[in-house]
Amino acid sequence: MITEETLLDFMREAAYKPMTYQELHRELGVEGAESFKAFLVMLNQLEEEGRIIRNRNDRYGVPERMNLLRGRVQAHAKGFAFLLPEDKAHPDVYLHANDLASAMNGDIVLVRITSKSESGGRMEGEVVRVVERAVTQVVGTFDNHEAYGFVVPDDKRINRDIFIPKGQFQGAVSGQKVVVRIVSYPEGRSAAEGEIVEILGHKNDPGVDILSIIRKHQLPEGFPEDVLEEAEAAPESITEEEILSQGRRDLRGRVIVTIDGEDAKDLDDAVNVERLPNGNYLLGVHIADVGYYVREKSALDQEAYRRGCSVYLVDRVIPMLPHRLSNGICSLNPQVDRLTMSCEMEFDAKTLKRVRHDVFTSVIRTKERMTYTNVRKILQDEDPEVTERYAELVDSFKLMEELAMRLRSTRMKRGAIDFDFVEAKVIVDENGKPVDIVKRERSIAEQIIEEFMLAANETVAEHFYWLRVPFLYRIHENPDSEKLLAFVQFAANFGYTIKGKGGSAIHPRALQTLLEDIRGTKEQTVISTVMLRSMKQARYEAESLGHFGLAAEFYSHFTSPIRRYPDLVIHRVMREVFEHGGVLSDARLEALGARMPDIAQQSSERERVAVEAERDTDKLKKAEYMLDKIGEEFDGIISSVTSFGIFIELENTVEGLIRLSDLTDDYYHFHEQHMLLVGERTSRMFRIGDEVRVRVEHVNMDEHTIDFALLESTGSAAAREGQRAGRGNRGGAGGGAARGAAGGAGARGGRGGGRSAAGGERAAGAAGKRGGQKRAGASERVGAAAGARGGGARGAGARPGRGAKEQRGNGERGGMVFARRGSDSAARNEGERRGWKPEDDYNLNRIMGTEDGTVSSESAASTSKGKPEHAKGAAVRKDMWGLPILGTGGVIDEGEYEHFSPGVGSRRGRPGGGGRNQVGGSNGNRRGKAPSSANKGASGNAGSGTNQRRRKKPAENGAVNTVNSKPDAGDANVVKKKPRKKKNRAGQAAAAAEPKQPN
Repeated sequence: MITEETLLDFMREAAYKPMTYQELHRELGVEGAESFKAFLVMLNQLEEEGRIIRNRNDRYGVPERMNLLRGRVQAHAKGFAFLLPEDKAHPDVYLHANDLASAMNGDIVLVRITSKSESGGRMEGEVVRVVERAVTQVVGTFDNHEAYGFVVPDDKRINRDIFIPKGQFQGAVSGQKVVVRIVSYPEGRSAAEGEIVEILGHKNDPGVDILSIIRKHQLPEGFPEDVLEEAEAAPESITEEEILSQGRRDLRGRVIVTIDGEDAKDLDDAVNVERLPNGNYLLGVHIADVGYYVREKSALDQEAYRRGCSVYLVDRVIPMLPHRLSNGICSLNPQVDRLTMSCEMEFDAKTLKRVRHDVFTSVIRTKERMTYTNVRKILQDEDPEVTERYAELVDSFKLMEELAMRLRSTRMKRGAIDFDFVEAKVIVDENGKPVDIVKRERSIAEQIIEEFMLAANETVAEHFYWLRVPFLYRIHENPDSEKLLAFVQFAANFGYTIKGKGGSAIHPRALQTLLEDIRGTKEQTVISTVMLRSMKQARYEAESLGHFGLAAEFYSHFTSPIRRYPDLVIHRVMREVFEHGGVLSDARLEALGARMPDIAQQSSERERVAVEAERDTDKLKKAEYMLDKIGEEFDGIISSVTSFGIFIELENTVEGLIRLSDLTDDYYHFHEQHMLLVGERTSRMFRIGDEVRVRVEHVNMDEHTIDFALLESTGSAAAREGQRAGRGNRGGAGGGAARGAAGGAGARGGRGGGRSAAGGERAAGAAGKRGGQKRAGASERVGAAAGARGGGARGAGARPGRGAKEQRGNGERGGMVFARRGSDSAARNEGERRGWKPEDDYNLNRIMGTEDGTVSSESAASTSKGKPEHAKGAAVRKDMWGLPILGTGGVIDEGEYEHFSPGVGSRRGRPGGGGRNQVGGSNGNRRGKAPSSANKGASGNAGSGTNQRRRKKPAENGAVNTVNSKPDAGDANVVKKKPRKKKNRAGQAAAAAEPKQPN
C-alpha cells in the first residue's frame, strides 16, 4: 500500500521529474484495482490540500520543486499581505495587493516567488492558488442602496466591501450589524459577493458590539447537544471506591489551599508548602484531573480541541468546557474531595536546587478558597481582621512567601526576563456600558502562584522529556538576530551596553540585567517596550526547544487544563504513562507522535484568535469609556512613536494617537533606529516614555480609536531646556543691542511681536552672494547665517567680528542649548563643501543628551570679557537643506516662518521688526510701519529699522572690507550703491534659497 509520505518523498527526490498518474502508477508499482483506486483518491486529496501540484500537462509534483511555496496569508488593512510559509526556516514573502488574486486574510495559499534580494532575505511573490479558505463568514455593517447593498467588514484586513444582491437582504436595514456568508470571493476588480445569514441588531444597540466581535472571530457561544449530554453525565462527587481502584495518593490530610481572583469560579490549581525535617522546602502543586472526565476522541474532547482555550472578554467568558465540569466536579472547591494530578518538588534550603520531585495522581481536599486580596492583606498589609480569620494558615502563607521570593530570585539570576507591564480591567454595568477602568495589581499573592506554577511546569516538562514520550511543550525561540542587533543599537543610544557572546548570541541574563539597570529610570518604558517587540511570540510545539524568556531548557503548560487544551492533552498522556508503568507501546508512541504537531499548531492558532478577540473588546470598551470625555485633559506618556504620529497611554491604560499632521509647530522627522520624532527647526523631540498632557479630541467607535491633541510636553529635558533658552534669551545683559542680537522667539519685542532672526540672516547671506560671490551649495547660500553669532546680521542680530557693543549678553543664540555656536570659517567651509547626508539633519547624540552640548569654556570666557565668541571647531547646526536651525522655542510667528515661506520677497512687513523683504531691517519700501523700540536701541549693525544708509566701518579680525573685493559669506553688511535694487535682490535671493514646501 502506497502511503502519502512515500509518494511525497518520491516526488521530493532530486532525480524526480513531473509525471502523470499513469507513470506514477507504474513507477511505484501499484497493483490491483482496489490499490489503484485508493492511489487515485490519495492523489486527488493531496492536490486539494495543496501538498502536490498538477500542471497544465496533467503531471504531478511537489510545490517546492515547482518554484511554489505553501503558507498562510497575513493581510494588512492597507491592502498588501505577507505569506507566512509552513517551512519555518523560509523567510516571509511580501504580496502586493495586485498579486493576491482572490486570497484573503488567513487563507492557505500557494505562492510563486517573483523576485528576491541578493541575500535572499526579502522576497516578493504572487498567489497562484488558494488551497483552503479561512474566511467563510464576515461580520459588518449593512448599507442599503435600494437595488443592491453592501456590507462594510468590521475586520479592516478585509479591505473590500461585500456586495449583497437585492434578494439576499433578509430584511436588513442600513446601520445594522449582520453576518454574511461569502458566496464568491473577490477576483481582480470585482468585489466579493455574499448573502446575509444573521442580523445581530443595530450597531448602537446594547450588547451588539461584543456580539459582533464574537462573530467576527467565529467564537462559539453555546455547546452542541452531545457535548452537553456528556457533561451532564459526569458525577457531582467522587467515591472512596473510585479513589482506591485508581491507586491515587491520598493528600486530603495536607494543608492545601487555592488562591485565585475574587470572581473566579473554575479553580483548577491548589498549592501547599511544608518545611521538611532536614530543613528543605517541599512544594506541592495540585491540578484538577480534567483528563479523567474528558476522554480522548469524545464529544467533549473534540469540542475542546476546536475551541483551543477559554476566551476572556470584557463582559463574559467563553469557556473551553461546559460549566457543569469547569465549575463543578473539576473545580477544586473548598472542603470537598477532588481528583488531581500532583507535582511535588523538594528544594534544598541553602542552594534552592531541586533535589527531588515526583509526579503522580492524587486526591485532595482544600482547606480554604483564598483570594489574592486576602493573602495580600495577610502578608503585606498585616490586616488584623483578615489575619485573625485565617490564623491557622498565616504561618503557611509566610512560608509560601519565603519560598516564592527565593525561587524568583534564583530565576532572575539565571536570566529569566521579567516585563513588569501594567494591565487593566474594564468594569462594565449590567447593560455592558463601561463605568471604570482599574489597574490589575501584581501583589505578593499573584507572585506566589506565578512562581509555583512556573516551577511545576518546568519540572513536568523535564520529567516527561527524559521519558521520551510524545508531549506538548511551550517554547519561546531566540529572537531574530537582526531585530536583536537593532535593539542593542537602540539601547546603546541611552548609554547601555548589552554583553553577548559569539557575535549576535545574547543570553537572556544580559537582557534581564538591562531591565534591572533601567528600573525606575525615565527610559525604562521605552527600552522595555522595544525589547519586547524584538522578541518572538511563544507558541506550542511537539519538540522541546527551550524558553528564551524564562531562560528555561524545558517548559510546558501543565497547570490549567480547564481553560487550555494543551494542558488537557498533557494530563491525558501523563495518566496513560502512569497506568502503563512508564512505558507505552510502539504503536501508541507513533500515534501520539503523529498527532502532537497538529495539536500544537491548532492550540497556537486558537490562542492567537483569543488574544485578538480580547484585545478587540478591550479597545472597544476603552473607546466607549472615553466617549463622554471629549474635551477633557489628561496626563499620559508616549507609548509608541511612528512615522505617522505618536501613541499616548493615559494613566488608566487608554491609548490614543496624536497624528503627525496635527503637530503644526514644525516639520517632524522620524528616526526609526532611535524611535523618536525630531522637529526640523526647533529640534523638539518626542520619544517613548516622555510625559505629555493631552486633550481628547475625537473618538471613532467604528474603528475603536481615540485621537488626542497635544497640550504640553514635559518629558524631554533637553527639549524643555532648549525651549526655555529660545524664549528666555530676550533681554541679555546689554539691553537693546542684546534684544536685537539674541535671536530666537524673544528677539524684537517678544515671541508674538517679533520676526524670527532666521529670516534676516538668510536674506542677508543670499544678498551678499548675489552681489559678487559665485553660487554654491545650499549651506553656502546661507553662509551669513552659518557664521552669525546672534540673530541676523543687520536684520535682527550682530555681525560676526563685532565687539561687545553689538553683541552683549551671554553671546549665545536663543535656540536649543545643545547646538553650540561656532565661527571657525575653515571648519564651516569644509562642512559646506561636503554634500548633505540624512544623518546631518540633527546631532542626535546632543539632542538625546549623550554628548556635551554646552558652549566651550574658552568661548564663555571670551564672551564674559566683552570679546566676540570664537568657539573653534564648532559649527552651527543645520537642517536637512543645509540651512541653520534657529530654534524659537517651538512657537510659530502667526504660523509663518521665513523658513517655510517660498515667497519671502513679496511679503509685507509688520510692526516689531524689519520687513520680510528687507536685508538688514531697512524699511525703504514698506508703508506706514514704525520701527520697533528694540531695534532703535540696537547699536552698530544690529538694524535700526530706518531708511538711512549706513556708513561702512573698518572690518575686524582681519576681514577685508573693500568695495572691489568679494564679500565674505558671513559679512552681511556690504553696502551697494543702489540700496533699493539690493533689497529686491535680497528678497529674490532669499526666495531662491528657501526650500520648496513639502506636499
